[in-house]
Amino acid sequence: MSTMDRAQRAAVHAALGDDRRLTIVDALELSDMTVAELGALVDMNDSLLAHHLGVLADAGVIERRVSEGDHRRRYVTLDRSVLSFSNPVPRVSARRIAFVCTHNSARSQFASALWEQTSGAESPSAGTEPAAQVHPMATQAALTWELDLSTRTPGGYDTLPSDLDLVVTVCDRARETELPPATDYLHWSIADPVAAGTETAFHDAFSSIATRLDRLAGTPS
Repeated sequence: MSTMDRAQRAAVHAALGDDRRLTIVDALELSDMTVAELGALVDMNDSLLAHHLGVLADAGVIERRVSEGDHRRRYVTLDRSVLSFSNPVPRVSARRIAFVCTHNSARSQFASALWEQTSGAESPSAGTEPAAQVHPMATQAALTWELDLSTRTPGGYDTLPSDLDLVVTVCDRARETELPPATDYLHWSIADPVAAGTETAFHDAFSSIATRLDRLAGTPS
């Protein structure tokens, strides 16, 4: 292992060596959160929270990005690739999991199909403003994971079952609008690949979702 590798590991351990920062990391295990939500969780003022988030960001533990919906919000995302020495995340107990985004044409469709493949359970998806069809580039990108999205059709919240245990929002705009009824919610701040319109954008978005689904299933990173 190189000196830089050791230095990076030391920085991560130092960043986690504070109870308040550990609270932040634990809160981000399965769901992205806004800076304001984290501040309320750990009961910190803005300047102190900014300091602790800066320590975690400098160590590569978190990333911060501006919401694609309400641009005044910033979402904080945990990068578990630098936390490979930590314990696996417990598997969620929810039976009925739905994935939602804005147009239900890419991210939520992929997440639903991959979760069905992973868990063997039915997983509906929906959008706040459903498109006419699944995006062709989403269909093509999903083939990398041996998923066929060609027969799927975008739908609205009225297509979702009423007995949902968990809803996972995979885009900021969907998270910031009225959500369907469920027992619990998680949020994954995934950039919209349709807006970018490139194969790389679709692959990157789907790779991020696949990694998060492994975490949701309790699969070690």
